[in-house]
Formats: sequence, C-alpha cells, structure tokens
Amino acid sequence: MDITPLRTAVIVGSTREGRFGPTVAAWVAAEIGGRSDLAAEIVDLADGTDTVTKQLGEADAFVVVTPEYNHSYPAPLKATIDDHYAEWQAKPVAFVAYGGLSGGLRAVEHLRTVFAELHAMTVRDTVSFHGGRQCFDAAGRPVDPESAVAAQRMLDRLAWWGHTLREARAVRPYGT
Repeated sequence: MDITPLRTAVIVGSTREGRFGPTVAAWVAAEIGGRSDLAAEIVDLADGTDTVTKQLGEADAFVVVTPEYNHSYPAPLKATIDDHYAEWQAKPVAFVAYGGLSGGLRAVEHLRTVFAELHAMTVRDTVSFHGGRQCFDAAGRPVDPESAVAAQRMLDRLAWWGHTLREARAVRPYGT
C-alpha cells in the first residue's frame, strides 16, 4: 500500500479580471495542508497552457474550484478540460463552487457529465458557497465554520478514491 500523499491539483477555474477563485483555491489548499494523505498544488488556468499541462499530468487527484457563469462553468475551464485527456483518466475529481443563489452547483452538475466522459471519478460531496465573496472574511477564510467540516468530508472521499485509483493504476494501467 502506497501511503505517499496524493499530489492534488487545486484548479482555479476562472481567468476573469477581479476573479474570486484564487481566494477560494488558497483556502482549499490550506485545508489540504493540514492533512498527511494529500499534498496541494494550486493550478491557475491564467498561468498558461505549458505550466498547467505539466501540473495536471503530475496530479493524482483534482479539486476544481469553479464559479458559476450563466448557469454553467467558465469557458477557460472547459477549454483546459478538453485540451487534456489522459491526465484525467481513472483519477478522482472533487468540486468547490461559488456564486449567486445556486452557489455554483449548476456549474458542478455540468462538470460531472464532462468528467464522466473523460473516465474520471467525481466525488459526490461538494463544497458550495452561496454568494461567493460574502461567505469569506477579509483574511480569505469562510465565515461559516461548517465550511471546513464540509471540506474535510469532501477531502476524505477524494483521498479514498485517489489512493484506491492510484493503487489500481499501478497494478493495471487504465485502458482507453
């Protein structure tokens, strides 16, 4: 059994000017930082394709941080997902969403079907922030302490799937 922490890419799904995603991603990375089974690396789509491809390729698991734009997720996130294939296969994906009344959950539901097509395993538990910015204090932490509880539950599931799938890929590479 491999107990090496899972390399977990925390993906900032928005590239818009003035975006809130980096704040949410930093919080997620801090939540991961307190664990021994996961190791976080923030993947900012604004950094460019070469950097992002390398980071995605090295990841064992993913946390997609996405806003909801027009009842779905951002176009740059879709382009990044579509530009990669093997990087997602037989790996778990969790979601942290934010925005408006739905808290980004409509974006997450759209993303689940896209990742299923890429043979990725999406984690059922999701963290959602209804209203986005107003859910965080000036230090970039959620104002509701239950957010950390929800995040840890989601990360527990991500870690279970991540370790299980990494071990399975080591024994039997995932076919296309």
